[in-house]
Amino acid sequence: MQAESYNISILPGDGIGKEIAKEARKLIDWISSKATFNIHLDEEYVGGASIDKYGTPLSDETLKRIRQSDAILLGAVGGPKWEKMDFEKRPERGLLKIRKELDLFANYRPAIVFDPLIDSSSLKPEVIKGLDILIIRELTSGIYFGEPRGIEKINDKNYKGFNTLVYTSKEIERIAEVAFETAMSRSKKLCSVDKANVLESTELWREVMIETSKKYPKVELSHMYVDNASMQLVRNPKQFDVIVTTNMFGDILSDCASMLTGSLGMLPSASIGINSNGQKKAMYEPVHGSAPDISGQGVSNPLAMILSVGMMFEYSLNKKVIAEKINDAVRSVLEKGFRTKDIYSEDKILLSTNEMGDKVLEEIKE
Repeated sequence: MQAESYNISILPGDGIGKEIAKEARKLIDWISSKATFNIHLDEEYVGGASIDKYGTPLSDETLKRIRQSDAILLGAVGGPKWEKMDFEKRPERGLLKIRKELDLFANYRPAIVFDPLIDSSSLKPEVIKGLDILIIRELTSGIYFGEPRGIEKINDKNYKGFNTLVYTSKEIERIAEVAFETAMSRSKKLCSVDKANVLESTELWREVMIETSKKYPKVELSHMYVDNASMQLVRNPKQFDVIVTTNMFGDILSDCASMLTGSLGMLPSASIGINSNGQKKAMYEPVHGSAPDISGQGVSNPLAMILSVGMMFEYSLNKKVIAEKINDAVRSVLEKGFRTKDIYSEDKILLSTNEMGDKVLEEIKE
């Protein structure tokens, strides 16, 4: 019988993306060498790296190849080298294009506090101990994609910048269904975050959430305005389990939630969509950016990337046992006191990016 085989596209991108992608590759290569299935990794260019090589943040050839993969792993994109380019040519447009072209409309951003890192958070231990929340962010619509948009000249001394926040009921309904299904698999609690008191587009959001909830009577649905939600995440984060919200609100709230855990370097994410043939497409990436200020120093934290690999094994490859082993390995490494610079304290053992990747691999081997 022929062994299962998977094609994974790995896009290191820019800055520390290249460093953490090496640790992901090292982990995947070892797992593949010991497993009953095969994984073939194809490295591709995106963001600034793609601009330097192809003159565009995402080439048509790269897009074609990653469409055919079983999953995508992304490092990070962006950096000061490309900040002065026209908006449509910047590195971040490559990332947005992948999300849009593959219709990766559901972004899963977990915020889980590992007990060994409880003192890394600026919040009191009793506020965050045992925290495990999931923010589901709509990813391919809203203000980041709405038209019209741009900057226009009003007169010689004045300009106008504008963006459009647009949602259709169908776009809201599909992210709602993902959120309700996810809540059913957890604690059956779902909080929908909007700004329905002043934004008509999110007034529609709330209406569709309420209508969709009728199909999920076992799920307790609540609503919260985004300004209150940001405050409540800091005041009492454990009141939440699953949060579903718009593209921009999800972007902001998930970064807020990341600091509950002590470091952006600890948070993975998954962006998932389903094509017209019912096939799942997904991209996995750490929540943090390319961190050009520490790029090349070997001090970046690869754990968010490694945990993203774990999400890939669970959601795209249906290998939940491997995902659990990766999570357990990360937890064990932290319990033994190993840290990268972003989560280091004086009584711990400081490791480089490469050393931390090696430690996680050692734990999995054991």
